Amino acid sequence: MPLSDHLADRLPEHWLPLAERSSELLCRHQDRGGAWPASPHFAPYQYSWFRDGSFITEGASAAGLHEEATRFHDWCHLVLEREAPAVDRVLRMLAAGEQPSDADYLPARYRLDGTRQIDDWWNFQVDGYGTWLWALERHLGRTGQTAGGWASGIEVAVRYLVATGTNTCRDWWEENRDRTHVTTLAGVAAGLKAAGSMATLPDDLASSALDVADRCLTLVPERGTHEGRLAKWLDGTEVDASLLAVWAVYDVLPLDDPLVVQTVEEVERRLTVGGVHRYETDTFYGGGQWPVLAALLAWHHARAGDPDRATQLLDWVVSAADNDLLLPEQLPPLLAPDVLDEWLERWGPSAHPLLWSHGMFLGALATYAQSGAADAPS
Repeated sequence: MPLSDHLADRLPEHWLPLAERSSELLCRHQDRGGAWPASPHFAPYQYSWFRDGSFITEGASAAGLHEEATRFHDWCHLVLEREAPAVDRVLRMLAAGEQPSDADYLPARYRLDGTRQIDDWWNFQVDGYGTWLWALERHLGRTGQTAGGWASGIEVAVRYLVATGTNTCRDWWEENRDRTHVTTLAGVAAGLKAAGSMATLPDDLASSALDVADRCLTLVPERGTHEGRLAKWLDGTEVDASLLAVWAVYDVLPLDDPLVVQTVEEVERRLTVGGVHRYETDTFYGGGQWPVLAALLAWHHARAGDPDRATQLLDWVVSAADNDLLLPEQLPPLLAPDVLDEWLERWGPSAHPLLWSHGMFLGALATYAQSGAADAPS
């Protein structure tokens, strides 16, 4: 599946083979029902995550794969319609002062047919539902579609986020269950604001959604900073590269906000070599560099008016592809090489390809082209 002409014509020629390959992979590996597996061949990732899938879909939509993106949004909508009774149960428990178990909450990932996988995965992560709403609004803006066909799914997602969006849950990396994460708060806020903009909610729910979005965004400067930059979680001190999403994609802080400027500087200084590590104490598969995060950092620099740095990062992503133009989940250098063998014994080689890597690359390319970076003098 070729890239749309409006994108291909505005990109450096040496990026186009990987861009075309990424587009082709997303078409090839999308399930008939619309779901995208995180990785088609890595067994633990042969499921569809709302977060990963929404970012894949944003890349697909931005690259001109509008039909494929619509199919994913349809899949999410149907999952949420089916999960409406589960959301009702969670809301009743919370209203009664009861504490739901993690298995009571909506999972982060589903089988490709949209049913739950019952296992001990680290599933309680609410940001994916906000990210879906964010991605849906952006897709509708590109295609001129209205949100009415997704109204019931939007309402289920919003009711769930209003009840859970400021609570503790696991982060992007399925860790730190007992924390409230700044990136999660941003994803929830962006999703709730997107839902309000799509104008399908009952008035009382729309008002509650905006109240919770505002609460999320109040918590960030109140408790989500450390020494003039954003922190990984409320009342914390760590830096995490997922924080780049707070403004680069979720757009809940201005690009020139001092918190943003300082956080980018820390991510560049502490986590970036050629690509970008997740966080300094990462040990998952040795703690390598993630193309997803390099693309996300390029997304920021393209929007912030630094096309040279965006180009460097996207060049690195291109260099990370193998001879078949497949992007991995991560690659060396490793922060904790001594633990790599433990992961290899547990699950075998890490995900390759990771469709999220390809989707984020496409999204970053579209942002690069649209920002005017493609027209900047080299």
